[in-house]
Amino acid sequence: QVQLVDSGGGLVQAGGSLRLSCAASGNTHLINVMNWYRQVPGNERELVAGISSGGKTTYADSVKGRFTISRPNAKLVYLQMNNLKPEDTAVYYCRAALQFGTLYWGQGTQVTVSS
Repeated sequence: QVQLVDSGGGLVQAGGSLRLSCAASGNTHLINVMNWYRQVPGNERELVAGISSGGKTTYADSVKGRFTISRPNAKLVYLQMNNLKPEDTAVYYCRAALQFGTLYWGQGTQVTVSS
């Protein structure tokens, strides 16, 4: 099993920055891909960014050039969010995909961007 703890959310003005953290514990050596998702009430969860164990990154078009995902080690993933917009307001969730397809989710962290 893998446990994920998300943190770093908060209230920020438009144009500001936040860095989200996802701390993993347990069988972290089995993690293949780490992703950040976000969800607004009433909407489906949206993929924001991902990073593989080999360091390959992917981003949603809406955040390209503003967000950066990084994975300094097997137990930690960051999402650096710059030039935040009100439409980035959501609960952000970290997700770990293990080598055999099992998925684990963090508890979520609220990001609110005021205009």
